[in-house]
Amino acid sequence: MPVTMLYAGLIGLLLLVLSVRVIALRRGPDGPSLGDGGNPDMARRIRAQGNLVEYAPIGLILLGLLEMNGQPVWAIHVLGIALVLGRVMHGWALSQPKGSVAGRVGGMVLTLSTIGILSIWCVAAFAV
Repeated sequence: MPVTMLYAGLIGLLLLVLSVRVIALRRGPDGPSLGDGGNPDMARRIRAQGNLVEYAPIGLILLGLLEMNGQPVWAIHVLGIALVLGRVMHGWALSQPKGSVAGRVGGMVLTLSTIGILSIWCVAAFAV
C-alpha cells in the first residue's frame, strides 16, 4: 500500500505539528499540565489535535482498503490529497487564536466529503 503510506505519513507529520503546539503551550508559564485550564487557546489546540485523531484514521483505513483492492491509483491519490488538505485546513484554522470559520468549515466539508466518497466506493466495490 505505497500510496496510502504516503498519506498516512503526511497525516502523521500533521499530528506531530499539532501535538507540539499543545505541548509548547503546556510548558509555558501558565500552561496547564492536564486539560485546558480554562485557556481558550489551549482548548483550540487540543481540539485541533483531537479532531485530527477522530477523523483521519477512518479516511486512511478506507483509502488503504481501496488501494489493496486494486482501485485506480490516480483516484486514490486525489482522495488522499483531499483528506490531507481537509485535515490541514481544519487543524490550522481551529488552532489559531482567532480561528477561521472558513478554514474550519472548508476543512470539514473536504474531510467529510472525502470520507463519504471513500465509504460509498468501498460499499460499491464490495457489491460488485
